[in-house]
Amino acid sequence: MTPSIVISSGEPAGIGPDICLAASMQPFPARLAFVADPDLVASRARLLGLEVDIREIVPDDELPVHCPGVMQILPDRAPCPTVPGRLNPLNGAHVTAIIDEAINRCSAGKCDAMVTAPVQKSVINDAGIPFTGHTEWIAARTGTEYPVMMLANDRLRVCLATTHIPLRQVPESITEEGLCRTLDIIHSDMKRLFGIGNSRIAVCGLNPHAGEAGHLGSDEADIIEPAIARMKNEGLHIVGPVPADTAFTARSLGGYDVILAMYHDQGLPVIKHSGFGEIVNITMGLPIIRTSVDHGTALDLAGTGRAEHSSLCAAIDMAIDFARRRACTR
Repeated sequence: MTPSIVISSGEPAGIGPDICLAASMQPFPARLAFVADPDLVASRARLLGLEVDIREIVPDDELPVHCPGVMQILPDRAPCPTVPGRLNPLNGAHVTAIIDEAINRCSAGKCDAMVTAPVQKSVINDAGIPFTGHTEWIAARTGTEYPVMMLANDRLRVCLATTHIPLRQVPESITEEGLCRTLDIIHSDMKRLFGIGNSRIAVCGLNPHAGEAGHLGSDEADIIEPAIARMKNEGLHIVGPVPADTAFTARSLGGYDVILAMYHDQGLPVIKHSGFGEIVNITMGLPIIRTSVDHGTALDLAGTGRAEHSSLCAAIDMAIDFARRRACTR
């Protein structure tokens, strides 16, 4: 199987075009297409001194097999010229349009997986478009009520019970029902995407020391422990609630396939410290396959030639693996 992968190029003023250009020069055993403004990409290639053969694709044509040094583009032109590092809200709708094109191609079965380059949430919101992140946006457009965010590399997998919300809203957002649904999705997609059946899941506590037997909070006893008990009765292999300050130690990690953290900054700083630039963002629970980079738009690096493209390449590689595994299990 030669999977078809569609890649959204992200914020045009950021490093998205840079890393897409760099990735197009690498070998991938897949059919690749980048949704982007071809004029912007050509301009950025000249600025970076990259010799890339940029070709526009007719949307209804089958994607060609990727050839290093050739960048196949599904065109969506930005309404305003782009200056590297300078955000423009007038291009906000263009950014969401290229995401939607990737979603639509996967939902229609024209592509086997989508990969996303980073976007700048603030400028999309400044354009008057409510946007909290790729995860929520893709979920809404695929009719997914409950997406689960995971970051993974070859050493660690971390999922989140809550994603892009203020810290003060986290406790009220964690419910027994929500945790049960999250754990069920993790269990299912660890098998569907990674080929790991009955995965070993560690669930972090919300409070320091997982509540210290109720002395540092009752969230564990009232919500997290009942959710774990329910899912254990469903046959899932779960441990916890585990204190977050010990869950990520080397001794503990050997016993888990994946860790469920309660909130964004409980789990993600740890995995990013373990290998920033080689981590892949995965949305679980979707009817389509979506992977992404582990970093932001890095506006200060746009157009400088100093942007690293390793995370995008890792995301493309993982999307290819997921697509092949799904094809083999159909």
